[in-house]
Amino acid sequence: MAHRKTILRIEDMTKRYGSKTVLKNASLSLKEGELKILIGPSGGGKSTLLQCVNFLVKPDKGRIWLDGEEIIHSRKKELYAYRQKVGMIFQDFNLFDHLTALQNVQIALVKVKKKTKEQARTRAINELERVGLGDHIKKYPAQLSGGQKQRVSIARALAMDPKVMLLDEPTSALDPELISEVLDVIINLRLHGMTMIMSTHQIGFASELADELVFLEDGNILETGPPKKMLSDADCERTREFCSKITELYGNSF
Repeated sequence: MAHRKTILRIEDMTKRYGSKTVLKNASLSLKEGELKILIGPSGGGKSTLLQCVNFLVKPDKGRIWLDGEEIIHSRKKELYAYRQKVGMIFQDFNLFDHLTALQNVQIALVKVKKKTKEQARTRAINELERVGLGDHIKKYPAQLSGGQKQRVSIARALAMDPKVMLLDEPTSALDPELISEVLDVIINLRLHGMTMIMSTHQIGFASELADELVFLEDGNILETGPPKKMLSDADCERTREFCSKITELYGNSF
């Protein structure tokens, strides 16, 4: 991937809550079409890092560049445009319960992208079909499984034409039998060149598809590297210990 341009660059990202520093000088870069996967214990800073990248929480320190342009939090117009280019998928779906799957995908296209209702409907249907939900467009979230709801949220993000997708443990709220249907969608995005950062405990998925694993603990990025090295021959003893335990717990395949 050396020939591919850097899409996203994060430098010295730090976030504090009171006296506790939950993210400490985190830096990483993401090339076009690359998938980086954040691993590490719960509370290690993975979700905070993703939220800071999307400015859902304001970092106390740090800089972000998208396509070589620095994003300044105080410049609201630029921040608004940036958020449209960086899609975010949450653990708990964040769908509007009173809207159908189709309406959940349509709404931002109309209100943010200023598409006509017919344009928004056509695009929303296309994205829902892309994630395997063409037969469920009229259903409300209460009528959908957890895996289907997560796929609606992915379709909603894709409809905005993001340059980068951030996925915060997108399968953690799902029953085991529903995990594969969401991972299949992410695999398809990967194969079609979507640029992504994802946190997950699905170590088999990570080892097969990630370009790089990023190990976080106590708010620090302790080590980064290719999956094969990280899972079998990491430089840091703590990385080796964690990867050994998570492989034993979750297995090496999905």
